[in-house]
Amino acid sequence: MWVPLHAVCLRSQRVLRRSVAAAVSQCFRHRDASVSHFSHSAGLSVQTCKALVYRTHGDPSRVVQLEGVELPSLGAKDVLVKVLAAPINPSDINMIQGTYAILPDLPAVGGNEGVAQVVEVGSQVKSLKTGDWVIPKDAGLGTWRTQAVLPEEDVISVPNDIPLVSAATLGVNPCTAFRMLSDFEDLKPGDSVIQNAANSGVGQAVIQIAAARGINTINVIRDRPEFTELSDKLKAIGASHVIKEEALRKHEIKELFKTCPKPKLALNGVGGKSATELLRHLQIGGSMVTYGGMSKQPVTVPVSALIFKDVKVRGFWVTQWKRDHSHDGRAFRAMLDELCSLIKQGKLTAPACTEVGLQQYHAALDTAMQPFISTKQILVM
Repeated sequence: MWVPLHAVCLRSQRVLRRSVAAAVSQCFRHRDASVSHFSHSAGLSVQTCKALVYRTHGDPSRVVQLEGVELPSLGAKDVLVKVLAAPINPSDINMIQGTYAILPDLPAVGGNEGVAQVVEVGSQVKSLKTGDWVIPKDAGLGTWRTQAVLPEEDVISVPNDIPLVSAATLGVNPCTAFRMLSDFEDLKPGDSVIQNAANSGVGQAVIQIAAARGINTINVIRDRPEFTELSDKLKAIGASHVIKEEALRKHEIKELFKTCPKPKLALNGVGGKSATELLRHLQIGGSMVTYGGMSKQPVTVPVSALIFKDVKVRGFWVTQWKRDHSHDGRAFRAMLDELCSLIKQGKLTAPACTEVGLQQYHAALDTAMQPFISTKQILVM
């Protein structure tokens, strides 16, 4: 889950722009009325695909257009892929709005996540074969399109016997949840984690991965008319406890901690007062990790939490983690293998999704931007 980050990280921006420059820098040098010219390698083919393109930043429903995009010739180290499905994530919306921490050069194809099937491989491609399913290794690849010619090094394979929506939504939220549960505190079976935004894609992945590891989760969600129904759904996928935000200040939370240990780890996707309340319930020496800020309010840390409880306040961005580990793909590969194993065992499911055809992208974008949306919009090509 990501929100606008107005302090742009220039280093990350430069990295992203280099990574996608081959895909977008030549796309509109020679335009006609219906076909855009994107190129990854020297030479152009006559084959075209459909893509959701934006030339300026702004309201996605206004600036995103479905266009024909000309595909380049297949290079020796490239793969031709057919995109099968791609979700609409908050980070995708923020990129189009121009408020995300990294922005591709314009014009650009939307979408940072998805799954594609390899249709053809270049003569020097070694790690992939026709029929393989692949997902992007990094943000900015532009997944809202029917086909693409991509460098072999920009994608990584995933099993093609897992559910399509699980594969399409694997690279962001489950990876974020996995890393936060693994990298900040040494969590053992019986330990506890507390999180807000528990019904989000990240939150649901945290619940399931933690349950598979025998870790308790205290899941905080905003009050709403369907609270009981949502609580039951989260418990059905492994949530230990589901509470309303206002309960963090009431006797209810004290009763909970009589049977459940105080958390070593707090996961914050909201910010503002919600984050402050999470901090109050951490164990001495525990960590709060912020990965999003839905409230668009700053995180305020009580002085007492720092002095008397020595809590650690950290941040996490899965895009940066992937880049930090890009020189050696073993950590990413091992994480995907473990996540896919959980999927095959039925211990990790995708969040509720609504599949939408590419032609219905306007409705999908509008729905994705509404508050209290209970399902993720998935573009199916």
